[in-house]
Amino acid sequence: MVIVGLGNIGSEYVNTRHNIGFMVIEKLAEENNVQFKTQMRFECEYCEFIRKKKIMLVKPLTYMNNSGRAVRKILDYYSFSPENLIVVYDDINLEFGVIRIRRDGGAGGHNGIKSIIEYLGTNKFARIRLGINSPKSEDLANYVLSNFNKEEKKELPFFLDAATAALNSILDSGIDRAMNEYNKKHL
Repeated sequence: MVIVGLGNIGSEYVNTRHNIGFMVIEKLAEENNVQFKTQMRFECEYCEFIRKKKIMLVKPLTYMNNSGRAVRKILDYYSFSPENLIVVYDDINLEFGVIRIRRDGGAGGHNGIKSIIEYLGTNKFARIRLGINSPKSEDLANYVLSNFNKEEKKELPFFLDAATAALNSILDSGIDRAMNEYNKKHL
């Protein structure tokens, strides 16, 4: 199983809305006491642990819009099919704190997901969409690359806990059970 968190590399992006995918898999790595290491051949940082089977956590180093390139390389090298992939990412079409788990689907306007679909040639991979709200009036690119507001920062630890719990539920009990449990919830 490969779990990819989407985000952008660089210290200026660390706490931005667009990096919530990175934040979630970093939390899962911490819970499992594993450290990320850089693998330039795959254009990513990754770590692995065993939970019933081997789990790889991946952070592409390609920036969001080229995420598919790193995902394709890792899946090919380790002979994983897209059905063994879960992608965790931000979604402006959901309110902050909302989690939506899907077995597959379209890109919904998200450039990172568009890239993955393009490089894999399929949309048949699981995803966890994390609501970050939509911009009220500012430019979309500026909005997703901005930090969470004061109120969101207070709630962010609980949101990350819930998203990590949703991932753990998929790993332990399967995607159907996780969808039933987490697609109804809001912080």
